[in-house]
Amino acid sequence: MSDLFQAEKEFQPLADRMRPRKLEQVFGQSHLLASGKPLRQAIESNRLHSMIFWGPPGTGKTTIARLLAEYSDARFITLSAVLAGVKDIREAIEQARQFQGLTVLFIDEVHRFNKAQQDAFLPHIEDGTILFVGATTENPSFELNNALLSRTRTYVLKPIQDEDIEQVIDRALRDPEYGLGKLDLGIDDDARRLLAQAADGDARRALTYLEIISDLVESGHIDPALVAEIAQQGPRRFDKAGDLFYEQISALHKSVRGSDPDASLYWFCRMIDGGCDPVYIARRVVRMAIEDIGIADPRALELCLNGWQTYERLGSPEGELAIAQGIVYLACAAKSNAVYSAYQQAMQDARDSGSLEVPLHLRNAPTKFMAEQGYGEGYRYAHDEGDAFAAGVDYFPEALGARQYYHPVERGLEIRIAEKLARLRKLNLEAKK
Repeated sequence: MSDLFQAEKEFQPLADRMRPRKLEQVFGQSHLLASGKPLRQAIESNRLHSMIFWGPPGTGKTTIARLLAEYSDARFITLSAVLAGVKDIREAIEQARQFQGLTVLFIDEVHRFNKAQQDAFLPHIEDGTILFVGATTENPSFELNNALLSRTRTYVLKPIQDEDIEQVIDRALRDPEYGLGKLDLGIDDDARRLLAQAADGDARRALTYLEIISDLVESGHIDPALVAEIAQQGPRRFDKAGDLFYEQISALHKSVRGSDPDASLYWFCRMIDGGCDPVYIARRVVRMAIEDIGIADPRALELCLNGWQTYERLGSPEGELAIAQGIVYLACAAKSNAVYSAYQQAMQDARDSGSLEVPLHLRNAPTKFMAEQGYGEGYRYAHDEGDAFAAGVDYFPEALGARQYYHPVERGLEIRIAEKLARLRKLNLEAKK
């Protein structure tokens, strides 16, 4: 029987074998697990509470949940929300009822449970049947019910820093029982550093790469070239529908608005490297041209539309370069949100003012009857006026009165626009005296 268990251990992935068995073996998350921190104190003093772990993959959510149970001599039951249903939840709760001590019920990917499934845990959290621990890579504020959040405390786990991942690598290379210690492998400092960087904050990924490398290394020594060969195609952390997606597009937009072409290019490349659809970025870049540059530089919109069209016609990489060109231009262009602000104010008035009638002088009169009703009466055709401007004419509904939504900024083309509008408004005032 012992031979069978030994064989099972050998076939376990390295990342699973190297899962920390005590708090001192956890690298990273010092903001939660350092001496004196609330979670560390709760674990060591055995004063535990139900909680949610929110963080990227490979940052220790499952490991810390297991340590909670280990340090409190609790029974550990784990369910994956990807596979489990209401029946599995009921069976887990029943097991917890029959167990005399504390039961830690760990739910991986808890955000995948629907509202009814999440609600099923509430009474058992309240009566102490289970100590609930949920793990999620998604923002709990959006993905979890308020009722569940109110009964748990959320802990945010951060991507593991490179220097901590280097320690994880060294531990795996030294450990003869669970790690690769029996292979007596050496590793260059540069190779270790490169492997940690390739892991991109994910300790599990680092160990997965290390396990593959250990099968391929021939000289007993791991060098940077071998690490680069294995890890060069590793994907970056990027969720096409999650927080990282929206955080990075937000960073791109704000960098453009802040007139930083270099940061703008960086965030664009981060998203492309992470697998984001360039068409989505092109669409958002067009919005930036409208919202943040506007009439201060009308060429910006045209250039961004050209970039979008270029990508659709040529694909990658030429199309991505065309989008990048538009992004750099936006970052360097004069900024104005005057039209964007004016549109919002006008829309608010349109919603608030109801169905105000169009003034008679602004209506067309295609029939004799409509002309007899006064449609179009008093309308002055601007092209027949001096400077093509009919001074003194009102174009708003009478009940609303004249409004000014558009306030040009003193940047780019809007400097000239502001001068013209000021002159026209002066003519209007003089005509109404």
